[in-house]
Amino acid sequence: MEARMSAATLDAKVRNFLGQKRIGVAGVSRENGGHSAANLIYHRLKNTGHDVYAVNPHMQLFDGDICYPNVQSIAGGIDGVVIVTRPEATEQIVRDCRDAGVKSVWMHQSMQKGSSVSRAAVEYCDQHGISVIAGACPMMYGDGVDFGHTCLRWFLQLSGRLPN
Repeated sequence: MEARMSAATLDAKVRNFLGQKRIGVAGVSRENGGHSAANLIYHRLKNTGHDVYAVNPHMQLFDGDICYPNVQSIAGGIDGVVIVTRPEATEQIVRDCRDAGVKSVWMHQSMQKGSSVSRAAVEYCDQHGISVIAGACPMMYGDGVDFGHTCLRWFLQLSGRLPN
């Protein structure tokens, strides 16, 4: 496993990622009852002024917005993608990101519902010049962080369990 990134390096990657304007969220879902992480991230990014694009090959609309089957189909391209899928799907999505010219991905990790992080996908990103945050949750950073995510970030930082 690669060496744990320093907090300063992670913070810089997070600032760069969240500083992008056009962000896709892969893995949005029709299921809102379980507080789908992808759905929450989508809404948070939208509320903080990002141009956000839903990505799910099994949906045509998400909350009244167009839902794209893959990142390549987003007109005008995007800057980054938050990936909230199974690790096997993450591997295809990072390949799609390379094909679409996306230079930044964030592979979501949840304390309760698992991780989107795939070692093979991280290696692919490293080999193809795609900046990657492999773990944690965008909800823990930026404007509008709720108390629960603030505490979670603090705990993960203290325990050395932020992305590596």
